Amino acid sequence: MAYDVYGVGNSLVDIQAKIDESLLARLEFAKGIMTLVDESTQTRVLSALNGAAISRCAGGSAANTIAGLADFGGRGAYAGKLGRDDLGEFWLKDMRDLGVRIEVPQTNGQTGTCVCLITEDAQRTMLTHLGMSSTLGPDDISESEIKQSKFVYIEGYLFTGDSTKGAALKAIELAKKHGVKVAFTVSDPFLININRDLFWELIAGPVDLLFCNLEEARSLTGLVDPIDCAQKIHSHAADVALTLGGDGSLLIHDGKTIPIEGVPVTAVDTTGAGDMYAAGVLYGITNGLTWQQAGHLASHAAARVVAQMGARLHKKFTSQEIADLLR
Repeated sequence: MAYDVYGVGNSLVDIQAKIDESLLARLEFAKGIMTLVDESTQTRVLSALNGAAISRCAGGSAANTIAGLADFGGRGAYAGKLGRDDLGEFWLKDMRDLGVRIEVPQTNGQTGTCVCLITEDAQRTMLTHLGMSSTLGPDDISESEIKQSKFVYIEGYLFTGDSTKGAALKAIELAKKHGVKVAFTVSDPFLININRDLFWELIAGPVDLLFCNLEEARSLTGLVDPIDCAQKIHSHAADVALTLGGDGSLLIHDGKTIPIEGVPVTAVDTTGAGDMYAAGVLYGITNGLTWQQAGHLASHAAARVVAQMGARLHKKFTSQEIADLLR
């Protein structure tokens, strides 16, 4: 296979800024969740940062996971839509420098952005302007690249629009046609509320591996206990990866529950923790690791990314570090 994972998701330039609670209150956004905003609102938010320290990188949930996979040494391809502008060129260069294959053509319009406002408690409030990423459609999905992949990875954020939903469903359809496994992350509890029946249909049908956090699992199942949540999801999906924040995670594979330890860390920014965890698991299971080893690597990777600003690892794992972790 040419690729370990073919990702499909929103292509956004992530812009991170550390702010205090008072600014978040003035901007009047709900703390700790993702909100879709229009271009004028995003411009207002960026103007309000008033010279705060800002970092930026190619982003979007699934893109973060594919970038993490590449950082580990995995082989990734990606389908996402970009504007023909400076931000679009920045995004493409950032991902292609990692070795990720991206063939979807740019179009006239503004590249999407996700402003991550990070407060002192490490909570991130995400304000997303989708821009041209909202125009990703079924025609942008490459059957030839999916045929050459071990997994297709779909982000739940695609299910906020008809065109992007169509792209996600097309990728899943082609994956099943060619015997390629499907991994899906539900992305956010608010998406479950508006797509509950469809998400359960996917989980019970074509999805082979579901990623979710505890809040999302509780929203999906109506249950409280993490093991109960994971078992109910597993009664529909073959494999489950349920993250529990500082308490680690649960993997279910071949009917066996595999507890994965948490890694003590002082959180600076929780942006991308779930994306990096998915990268570790997907890299592991497509490169000969056991599920226990893949979860162990994923847990350490997620801990490292929350100890820094931004969703991409500043200090990548060396091959020796990975070997030591797996021992």
